[in-house]
Amino acid sequence: MTSNRTTAGKKYLVLLAHLGALITMGAWGTSFLSSKILMQDGGFTPVETFIYRFTAAYLLLLALTFRKILSLSWRDELQFLVCGICAGSLYFITENYALKYTTTGNVSLLASISPLFTTILMGIVFKTRIKTGEIIGSIVAFAGVGCVVFSSGDTLEIHPKGDFLALSAALSWAIYTIVVKRLIPHYSSLFITRKLFFYGVLTALPLLLLQHEPYHLHLLFDFSQPQYIMNLAFLALMCSAAAYLIWNEVMKILGSVTASNYLYLQPIVTLVAAYFVFGEHVYLLGYIGCALIIGGLVIADKLNLDKKLKK
Repeated sequence: MTSNRTTAGKKYLVLLAHLGALITMGAWGTSFLSSKILMQDGGFTPVETFIYRFTAAYLLLLALTFRKILSLSWRDELQFLVCGICAGSLYFITENYALKYTTTGNVSLLASISPLFTTILMGIVFKTRIKTGEIIGSIVAFAGVGCVVFSSGDTLEIHPKGDFLALSAALSWAIYTIVVKRLIPHYSSLFITRKLFFYGVLTALPLLLLQHEPYHLHLLFDFSQPQYIMNLAFLALMCSAAAYLIWNEVMKILGSVTASNYLYLQPIVTLVAAYFVFGEHVYLLGYIGCALIIGGLVIADKLNLDKKLKK
């Protein structure tokens, strides 16, 4: 009886983790709407947008976990620094500046290769065998991302500088996934997320201080234009604090590879959000891409050819 309850409890926990992954993708997939309002309408720079949202999220989490400031060792502290850079300052800033040197389609496509990087790095670092189903599923989902990204008529053009920055963003997120895997068993998601935000802001501050453009912080306190503070609040509370907390729990329960494959869903969320908010059309290629992404996720999660080949 106890064993049955334990099994049922684990299944329920896994189900919640999958739901949490979907909620996170919903937040991250729509975050571009708020970022677009801040950067295009308000004139906020990519560095400003990142620092303001992560600082607000950090202060919120600090209020919840202020009793424990430092990690258990300096080695762990260094790993938190790497997490803050790879999932914070480096990821967001390289991705945003990539848009200046290459097309939006290229950035969306190349940044979405992160789950594939994660699968490969997991095999290298942790000596785990990469399942055939995971590779096939990732390739199918990545093809779906390509269909979604270019369904609006964009073309794939080579722009080395911007494309390299986009790939760097994808690789940096994969490195974060690998490093945080070592920390998850020893720290709570609240603590991990708070440390990530702290080092993300700390490493981005020099870029903000070197910024030649004027700061736009005053717009957040201009209540005649509430759209700026409202969109920053959404980015800080939902897309940063809540989403990162949920994501770290998802990785703890589902594992890094399975969780990372959910990142392929972001373009679908973005496609749907753009349709409802900006009235952008969804073409046949976009529908095909959505089907491929979902199919790829199912293949990666359910298909295990390695066991079948052994039989």
